[in-house]
Amino acid sequence: MLARMREVISTPNAPRSPLYSQAVKAGGHVYVSGLVGIDVATGSLAGPTIQDQTRQALRNCEAVLQAAGASLQDVVEVGVLLTNPADFAGMNEEYACWFAAEPPTRYVAKLGVELPGVLVSIRMTAVVG
Repeated sequence: MLARMREVISTPNAPRSPLYSQAVKAGGHVYVSGLVGIDVATGSLAGPTIQDQTRQALRNCEAVLQAAGASLQDVVEVGVLLTNPADFAGMNEEYACWFAAEPPTRYVAKLGVELPGVLVSIRMTAVVG
């Protein structure tokens, strides 16, 4: 029997939507959807600052990675979308705490949709064995 080529990853520990999978595992990679800074325990944004929301978005990505059998150390690429480009320095302040040494590749761009209160969306690609 052939191994399954595409596996949808889902965890209650990160925000969900019926419109997309939290992650898909395929070909030795985990592709994590863009996740925002919503705390699933409260259902609300983690806070009003870019640091609060970046921290929570990274926690959410980490929870999805763990559900897929991966960790932040397995991440090879991160995509960051900012509502306000002026938040770049504040986002970097929190981001640097999570990837202090040998960070993955990264891109940062402007978020193209307006979501009330949302300051950042973060997606990741990781390798899994």
